[in-house]
Amino acid sequence: VQLQASGGGSVQTGDSLRLSCGASGRTFSSYTMGWFRHAPGKEREFVAGMSWSGGITYYADSVKGRFTISRDNAKNTVYLQMYSLKTGDTADYYCAADPTARVGVRVSEYYYWGQGTLVTVSS
Repeated sequence: VQLQASGGGSVQTGDSLRLSCGASGRTFSSYTMGWFRHAPGKEREFVAGMSWSGGITYYADSVKGRFTISRDNAKNTVYLQMYSLKTGDTADYYCAADPTARVGVRVSEYYYWGQGTLVTVSS
């Protein structure tokens, strides 16, 4: 599976942004998908995850209520809608895929990774 994230950009606090992650391969619909982010000087951290059916979602406490993960299996795409962005959301955002049914929150639980897309939030 190859993943391609896009949609990053420079915005101001309070703005919204939607990230997309397109996947190649016919088995996308069976994969758990996740979003992680990596800010300078920090470790890569979990943001959101969604099961293959979309029926299970997890969010990091720091984004709960502001970010929404969704997926369109027909388009092999997973999205991260971000609202009320804060300067602390500034990071490279990565999408990841896990061929198992679990919705993990650790970097080690995801097997496939896309390249990052940079989100910069300024005040």
